[in-house]
Amino acid sequence: MPIRQDDFIQSISDALQYISYYHPKDFIDAVHAAYQREESTAAKDAMAQILINSRMCAMGRRPICQDTGIVTVFLKIGMQVQWDASLSVEEMVNEGVRRAYLHPDNVLRASILADPAGKRRNTKDNTPAVIHMEVVPGDTVDVTVAAKGGGSEAKSKFVMLNPSDSIVDWVVETVPKMGAGWCPPGILGIGIGGTAEKAMVLAKEACMESIDIQALIDRGPENALEELRLELFEKVNALGIGAQGLGGLTTVLDIKIRDYPTHAANKPVAMIPNCAATRHAHFVLDGSGPANLQAPKLEDWPEISWEIGENVKRVNLGSVTRDEIATWRPGQTLLLSGKMLTGRDAAHKRLVDLIQKGEDLPVDFTNRFIYYVGPVDPVRDEVVGPAGPTTATRMDKFTAAMLGETGLIGMIGKAERGDGAIDVIKQHKAVYLIAVGGAAYLVSKAIRKSKVVAFEELGMEAIHEFEVEDMPVTVAVDVNGESVHHSGPQKWREHILKAVI
Repeated sequence: MPIRQDDFIQSISDALQYISYYHPKDFIDAVHAAYQREESTAAKDAMAQILINSRMCAMGRRPICQDTGIVTVFLKIGMQVQWDASLSVEEMVNEGVRRAYLHPDNVLRASILADPAGKRRNTKDNTPAVIHMEVVPGDTVDVTVAAKGGGSEAKSKFVMLNPSDSIVDWVVETVPKMGAGWCPPGILGIGIGGTAEKAMVLAKEACMESIDIQALIDRGPENALEELRLELFEKVNALGIGAQGLGGLTTVLDIKIRDYPTHAANKPVAMIPNCAATRHAHFVLDGSGPANLQAPKLEDWPEISWEIGENVKRVNLGSVTRDEIATWRPGQTLLLSGKMLTGRDAAHKRLVDLIQKGEDLPVDFTNRFIYYVGPVDPVRDEVVGPAGPTTATRMDKFTAAMLGETGLIGMIGKAERGDGAIDVIKQHKAVYLIAVGGAAYLVSKAIRKSKVVAFEELGMEAIHEFEVEDMPVTVAVDVNGESVHHSGPQKWREHILKAVI
C-alpha cells in the first residue's frame, strides 16, 4: 500500500509531541536503579528531581526540558515503497516538525536559527530538521525521531586517532573535559570507523539505542565491542563525576557503540552524549495509516518524593545581602523565594554592549540574581512553560562585566563555571547556584509570576522577571571561589577508588 503524505506528516508530528513529555521506559528504569544505589546526597537529590519531573511531564503532557531540541530523523526507506504525496520526503518531515512545535496544547520551544554564521534568525517553528535517509530493501519506512538538546550536543567530541592509540584512554581523558553541561546521568553514544562524518553519524545513531548495560553485565561480553562497552562503563563511572557533575557513583547509564570499516591509516572516533532529557522514538509505516505510539503506564514511573533536609536553607531574594550569601557553602541546597531576573547569551551580549558604551541598562541588577533560562511559552493557565537552566559556561565571558558593573550578586544556571569566571566570582564575592538540568517542568511550578522587562523582541531570550516560591537550587561556587564541580567529583573519585581497592 502507498504511504500517504498526511499519515507520514502526522506520524512525525505525533512522535515529536510524544517524546517531548515521555521519557523512554528503559531510561526511567536506569535512572531509578542509579538513584537507589547512589550514596552521594547531592547526586541522589538531583536524580530525585529528574524522576519527579519526568512523572509530572507524563501526567501533564508538557516538555521534560525547556530545550525541546533540534530534531534529528533517521529514515530507512524501502526500495518498493510507493508514496501518495506531492511533497518531498524532506518537506514532509519538516511539516511534521512545524506542526509538532506549534501544537497549541503543548507548545514546544523553537530553538533553530537560520543564517548560523550571520544574523542567526529564529525560524519560529524549529525547522528544518537534520535528516538522514537510507534506501533499503523492503516496502516500509522505518523512522527514528529524536529531539537533541543544545547543551548535550555542544559537548560532542571527535578525534582521529592513530591505529595504535587507545580508544579507552581517549574517552576517559575526554569525558572530564566535557564538564556537566551535557546533564548527566545519560548515555554516551560512540562511533568508531568510517570517515570523520561517518563516525559522527554512528555516534548519534548509537544514542538512539535502548539501555541494556545491566543485561550485558549479567550475561558477559560476546565480542570486542561489548568488551569495550563494559570497560568504558566501569572507567567513566569511576571518574566520580556523578549526576549534574556534583560527584557520585553514576555518570553514565550506558555506553552504546557502533562501528564501521575504516581506512588502514585511520581510527576515527566520535562521542556524543545523550542527556537527562533523553528523547527518541521509533516506528514503522507500511501504508496502513499513521504510527500509533502507545502511551506508557503511569506506574512505569517510580513514586519519588523530594524532601527538605536539614541542610536546606530558605532564602528571601528580596532581602538577601552579601553578608548572607557569604555564609553559603558548596553543595548546600537552597529554596529561593522572591523576584529574580533572567537572561541568556543574546541578552547578556546586549547588556555588555550597553555597559561598554556607557549607556543605561534597561533593568537594575543591584543586589539581584539572574537565572540563565529560555523558557517554553506557557499554555492554558500556566505562568510560564518548562523553565530549566541553560549551560552557564556560555555566560562566562560576560561575567566580569556583569559582576563588576551592575551590582549583580548571584547567578543561577547549570553545569560548571570556567576557571576565569570562578576567579571573577571570588573577586566580587558573588555566588553561582545551579538548578537541575532535566527538571524543567518541576522548576516551572515554583514560578508564581512572570513578565518581560527588557528586550522583548528576543523572544525566549528576553529578560524576564520571575517571582518564585521555594525554587530548589544548589550552591555551586561560593564567595571564596570554591566549586562543587571540582570538589564533588574529586571526593567521589577517591571514594570509588578506595572501594575498588
